[in-house]
Amino acid sequence: MEKTAYLILENGKVFKGKSFGAQGAVTGEVVFTTAMTGYLETLTDPSYYGQIVVQTFPLIGNYGVIPEDFESKGPALKGYIVREVCEHPSNFRCDGKLSEFLESRGIIGLYGIDTRQLTRIIREHGVMNGRITTDPNEADMEEIRSYLVKDAVDSVSTGEKYVLSPEGEIKKKVVLWDFGAKMNIERELVKRGCEVTVVPGRTTAEEILALSPDGIMLSNGPGDPAENVGIIAELKKVADSKTPIFGICLGHQLLALAEGGKTVKLKYGHRGANQPVKNLATDRIFVSSQNHGYAVDTAQLPENAVMSYENANDGTCEGLRYLDIPAYTVQFHPEACGGPHDTNFLFDEFIALMDKNKA
Repeated sequence: MEKTAYLILENGKVFKGKSFGAQGAVTGEVVFTTAMTGYLETLTDPSYYGQIVVQTFPLIGNYGVIPEDFESKGPALKGYIVREVCEHPSNFRCDGKLSEFLESRGIIGLYGIDTRQLTRIIREHGVMNGRITTDPNEADMEEIRSYLVKDAVDSVSTGEKYVLSPEGEIKKKVVLWDFGAKMNIERELVKRGCEVTVVPGRTTAEEILALSPDGIMLSNGPGDPAENVGIIAELKKVADSKTPIFGICLGHQLLALAEGGKTVKLKYGHRGANQPVKNLATDRIFVSSQNHGYAVDTAQLPENAVMSYENANDGTCEGLRYLDIPAYTVQFHPEACGGPHDTNFLFDEFIALMDKNKA
């Protein structure tokens, strides 16, 4: 028998639906993603750590669970909300039902609520905390309002260093600094002939530079970028070494902070696979995959950087190029799993930057 469950927002609004996945109660930051495909990549994206994710696309689970599509070892999010969940998936790669997967991973789900109304509330009032529970009377509103996503990078980063090698010739040696990296970043580097050494978020600059990399990749990841004071200090040392750097999402924000810029929290963030970004040098528009709640403040950019991309919807900073170090970063996801491949060429630019630095 299906259990009735509720989402209680910090503003007191209550949504009544049905429980699926794991049973229990959970509090998190409620955010929405507009992606129409790639729910498995969304579920396994470490950047959702500490959050309750709402899918705006109405039917989720129709192709079941496909482990080959995961972007990490498993979900880091707190809870999952959909309009309708498919219990009869159909796909030749399917390896099980979504509800069973969530239950096995301890992720609490809620379905059958008006996700359009919920999304409008978040868009109008901003991201807010919420609690999924089967007993609305047990919810402590003060506890819900005071919830914060903390220690995010430490919670999702790899625990130890490991190395990935290409099948053929090793053309470049790259350190992937893992702040919550999606696996497709590794794959994009490896298929370009890079030997990728993945290191934990708390690795020191000395340890990274001792590996003598041709380039350093700064990964995506969750949480408030300004919380990572120690990582920012180490990143400043790495940048001073003049080793080529390419940063994505959180990596983009962290390098900006290391070089003297500032970050701000967005009202409801950019999450989905349909975000338009504008290349300021060419005026060309690209459609991008994104997942972030913070942005580099356009009013307080690093003095040694220029904005290279901006969000075509709200004008926020989507990319930086640095003038005195061989580095460039983007807020969006060129590895795009799931999402469009419009900006995949940025990995080729990283290879070219490393070649130029060796010349």
